[in-house]
Amino acid sequence: MTEQNFHRFGGASRYVLDDELAKIVNVSMALEMPLLLKGEPGTGKTMLAHAIAESLEMPLLTLNVKSSMKLVEALYHYDTLTRLNDSRFGDSSRDVSNISEYIRMGKIGQAFVADRRVVLLIDEIDKADTDFQDDMLDVLDQMQFDIMEIDQTVKARCRPVVIITSNAKKDLSDPFLGRCNFHHIAFPEPEMMRSIIAVHFPDLSDDLAHAAVNAFYHLRLVEGIEKKPATRELLNWIRALKADPDFRTEALGDGALPYLGVLFKKTGDLERAMAQTGA
Repeated sequence: MTEQNFHRFGGASRYVLDDELAKIVNVSMALEMPLLLKGEPGTGKTMLAHAIAESLEMPLLTLNVKSSMKLVEALYHYDTLTRLNDSRFGDSSRDVSNISEYIRMGKIGQAFVADRRVVLLIDEIDKADTDFQDDMLDVLDQMQFDIMEIDQTVKARCRPVVIITSNAKKDLSDPFLGRCNFHHIAFPEPEMMRSIIAVHFPDLSDDLAHAAVNAFYHLRLVEGIEKKPATRELLNWIRALKADPDFRTEALGDGALPYLGVLFKKTGDLERAMAQTGA
C-alpha cells in the first residue's frame, strides 16, 4: 500500500462546519481510522463525505447499507448467472473458464483497487446486523479481503478516507465503537442554520432568512410529529417561497405558513402541524 500524503480538511463550497468537526475529520485522516458520525437525519452526516471529497479532490464511493446486506456484497460479486449463460450459449468474448472475468467489485472492493485515494462513505451502518458491522471493520483494519472463488487476496492500493454514518436507530457493538473515532453532529442552532442558508442563498434578504428560520424552528416543536423537518426541507421550503410570485415575507410573521407539505412528508405530521399552527 502506497504511503499517503496528508491534506487538511477545512470545509467545502456548500458545507458549513464548526471547528470541532473539522478537527475530528483531520485527526481521523491522520490516524487512518474510520470516522463514525451520529445524529438525527438532516444534520449533514452524509453531506460531510461529499464535502471532504470535494475539498480534497478525491473520488467518492458510497455504500448504502441495507438491513439484509451481507458483507461479501460490499466487497465483491461473483456473477454466476452470466457465466452460466456464456457457457451455455458461447456467444461471449470472455473466457468462461476464467472465473476472474466474472468478478465485480463492490463499493469497498472498488475503494481498495482504486489507483488513487478515495473517500468511502458507509451510509446508515445501524441498518446492518452486528456481524456485518464487526466483520466490515476487520476488513478495514487489515485493508484486505479474500475472493474465495479464485483464491486471491485483494489488498488496498491506497487507504481510503472512511466516513461511517448512523442515525442511532440501533446500538452499535462495543468492539465496533472502539475501532472508530466518533462525533455526534447536533442539529444546527438557528445561528448556524442562517450560515447554512447564506451559503445556499447568498442573495436572500435578511428579513426572509430570519422569518423562515424562526418559523422553521417553531414548526419543529409541534407535538407528536414523527419526522421533524430537517435542513434539506428548510432549504426546499425557502426555494418554494422564493418561487411563489405572490408570497410576501411579512406573511410569515403574521402566522401564514404556506407549502407545509415541503416541510412535513408524513400525512399525520402535516395534519398535526396544520392543527397546532392554525395554518
